[in-house]
Amino acid sequence: MAFETLRRTATGAEARSIGIDLGLRSYMLRVYNYMGSGLALTGIVSLLVASNEALMQTLFNSGLMWVVLLAPLGLVLLLSFRIQKMSLGAVQATFWAYAALMGAALAPIFVVYTGASIARTFFICAATFAGMSLYAYTTEKDLSGIGSFLIMGLWGLILASLVNLFMQSSMLQFVISAAGVLIFTGLTAWDTQKIKTMYLEDDHPEIAGKKAVMGALALYMDFLNLFLMLLRFFGERRD
Repeated sequence: MAFETLRRTATGAEARSIGIDLGLRSYMLRVYNYMGSGLALTGIVSLLVASNEALMQTLFNSGLMWVVLLAPLGLVLLLSFRIQKMSLGAVQATFWAYAALMGAALAPIFVVYTGASIARTFFICAATFAGMSLYAYTTEKDLSGIGSFLIMGLWGLILASLVNLFMQSSMLQFVISAAGVLIFTGLTAWDTQKIKTMYLEDDHPEIAGKKAVMGALALYMDFLNLFLMLLRFFGERRD
């Protein structure tokens, strides 16, 4: 009798574990689908804007340039501070708007760099991102300890970039790019594990949906920044 009770308890625990694992996979797939769709939208908008010379002139040779460059930051701040009061539909729409605006903001890279080098860098970035995200998803090691160091490094990266706007130092630019690759590679792993941990919290379906969008936004920004840092190394400028 005692053995039978123990066996049933173990079987029940195993079933719950399988249920959580399947639910986690479904949740992470939802996050990656949001992220991938956002990146696809960014790429499409960027190509469309870059292929229209008149639109490029309008966006980047007028006051609209600041709207294109600063609006994405405004949307991120909106999600960060107002997400609890927003509906899931509004959160999703804000994410798509952010991805589209980032596409417009990044259109000049198709003018500066060759299409072949952009594609090559994208695949290098995708492989790096996938490897780090898979590692964070499967490892049992707690990566939370590196988070504070990565955030400090990110702020240092932003400060160094602002300084280099005035210095225009090629050496400092190289250091910034190299550090950026390391930081955003680390952030990819850290954010992936953080998203995985957040899933274990029992939330209302709408709240879980919002968390999936915010997780996708974090990974989207990690991927995009890693891509831009790698592009400085592997991008070939047009003549």
